[in-house]
Amino acid sequence: MGVRSEYRTSDHYYWLTSFLAARGLQRATQRAVVTVVALLATMPLLVMVGTGGPRDTLHVVLAILVTVGGAGIVFLWSRRRWPSRTQSVACAIAATVCISVACLIGPSPAAGLLGATSFAILIALIAFFHTVRLLTFTLAVALVTLVVLAVRVGSADPALAISGTLTVALMCGFVAFACRTAIRVIDSDVLHGEVEPLTGLLDRRGFDDRIATSLSARSREDDRYLVIAVVNLDSFSLVTGLRGAAGGEEARVVVAQALRETVRREAVLAHVSDAEFLVGDLFTDLDPTPLVERIRGAIATAPLRLTASLGVVSTPLLPLAGYPEADVLEELLTIATTAMFDARRAGGNQIRCVLAPRLTVLEPPENPSV
Repeated sequence: MGVRSEYRTSDHYYWLTSFLAARGLQRATQRAVVTVVALLATMPLLVMVGTGGPRDTLHVVLAILVTVGGAGIVFLWSRRRWPSRTQSVACAIAATVCISVACLIGPSPAAGLLGATSFAILIALIAFFHTVRLLTFTLAVALVTLVVLAVRVGSADPALAISGTLTVALMCGFVAFACRTAIRVIDSDVLHGEVEPLTGLLDRRGFDDRIATSLSARSREDDRYLVIAVVNLDSFSLVTGLRGAAGGEEARVVVAQALRETVRREAVLAHVSDAEFLVGDLFTDLDPTPLVERIRGAIATAPLRLTASLGVVSTPLLPLAGYPEADVLEELLTIATTAMFDARRAGGNQIRCVLAPRLTVLEPPENPSV
């Protein structure tokens, strides 16, 4: 029962944002939103300048305001930075009002019914990214708009009013149902898989599996090095204290994106606790300092200007052949975590590297005394 209640009120914005980013679809989504909104925003002006368009001052002003509102939405979504959840909610509310006004101010109620199909596009976006409460608001506005248009059309053509209204209403209802069902399926797969839902990165189990697979599958003859980095945000508690849970979620998403943009495509990334991330990669050089410095700098220059303490361990692969991958990884993570705490105690925003440490799992067991 608690899961269903959480589902009904949950906002998928941040984890779906990361889900798209992890698959390289974030910019494509932004372009799609910008294109659709830009086209819809020009419709009131086209109606206004066309024959039979709104001629009284109020309708002209409303048409201009709708276009200006659409331009504002285009501006927010066309920036390189992905909009925040608050900005996205504001855009959704503004778009709901703008579509309703645009449908109602036209000279032809029948054309307004046709334009009301635009609600379906907005409903799809809200159903995927936001809460049921916001979706209900948009559906309610769409329904009121359809009723008003149906009354106007019905005075001249009742059959058109009924068929047109039902068609648009069924379209909006089906889109809302289909999108919410799809996001529930995706949510279920993510929550029960090896992906942490908020950031779109692997969880601890997924990280362990990928590194263990890499250790067991890769030849040790190439004399490469396994690098494990523990990244801990220094000021995460301050962010949550000042901005609440939503600020903490945004911080984790921002850091996850900074990591994706900094490491190699083959690197293994994980989010394992509120303020902690893991990075695993294979190097041809024992010293990973250049990469780790880039990670620290990327976090510091990300939108929220956070800092992080990093503990890093780098060890040759060749001596690891034949030893249990889980035991090797556990000891390496312990070494990297200890190094991370050393960096935190030194003031944070620092790096501590441990190169080619002596691993106890590689030491032969002591012979029992006879």
